[in-house]
Amino acid sequence: MALYMVIEHFKNGDALPVYRRFRDRGRLAPAGLAYVSSWIDADLRRCYQLMETDDPALLDEWIAHWNDIVDFEVHVVITSEDAAQRVASRLTAPPDSSQC
Repeated sequence: MALYMVIEHFKNGDALPVYRRFRDRGRLAPAGLAYVSSWIDADLRRCYQLMETDDPALLDEWIAHWNDIVDFEVHVVITSEDAAQRVASRLTAPPDSSQC
């Protein structure tokens, strides 16, 4: 499954319509799109939400329920562990500290 970092910019910097809809209707995510976790900035203007799916079209379906009150950025992300594995073969050997 692919991970997506979804950055939600609340229109007019207003979180109230977003929280009202969430309270009244839930996340509105289609089956196959899984919520992982989220964080809100301290100004209550942005949400950083991690989602997971094998079908990126499901993100568009979900966004359609919210794009009247939220502007979206969607980024494919990988875990830090996966990133470390991807670059491991390109890392140079650590310097030999015994040779001064």
